Amino acid sequence: MIKKIVLASNNPGKVREIGQLLADLDIEVVPQSEFGIPEIEETGLTFVENAILKARNAAELSNLPALADDSGIEVDALMGAPGIYSARFAGVGASDAQNLEKLLGDLQTSESKTRTARFQCLMVLMTHATDPTPLICQGTWEGEIIDSPKGDNGFGYDPIFYIADEQCTSAQLPAEKKNVLSHRGKALNCLLEKLSNL
Repeated sequence: MIKKIVLASNNPGKVREIGQLLADLDIEVVPQSEFGIPEIEETGLTFVENAILKARNAAELSNLPALADDSGIEVDALMGAPGIYSARFAGVGASDAQNLEKLLGDLQTSESKTRTARFQCLMVLMTHATDPTPLICQGTWEGEIIDSPKGDNGFGYDPIFYIADEQCTSAQLPAEKKNVLSHRGKALNCLLEKLSNL
């Protein structure tokens, strides 16, 4: 049984969130930074390819099972962009605000009036670097893009991602509610189910 997992991310928020969810299974989650593992270049063409690249790298350099996720937003009016390039949509090293501004700018010049969008999260758990059958879980969260940011919770595109059922943006939701509804929450719950069945 897995007792310790290295998370292929240096994001403390992700480490905390995933650690809390896996605590019930007595699995300790440690960030890859504890092993001096650098972020790997995301050269995949899909969310799942990038997640596998990150998990394999962390497993190889830590000799532990590794968990990675790749996530982003797909906007229908932009043919699914920014997709896997969500974190660097306005260029490498771009801030959340710059990515958000570029997305809204691109929507202004788009001929499509469709504002539908979805967050995608692909989570991969590899028991070792050459694991031929990694656990793969996906979470999707449907919403639409609004014209101006609202809310202070969350990060990335959360302030412009509107959820009709909640009548607010992702950034206006309390963390507990967001963790239940979000793409990452859904992918993590899928992972929890698969892990508890192992």
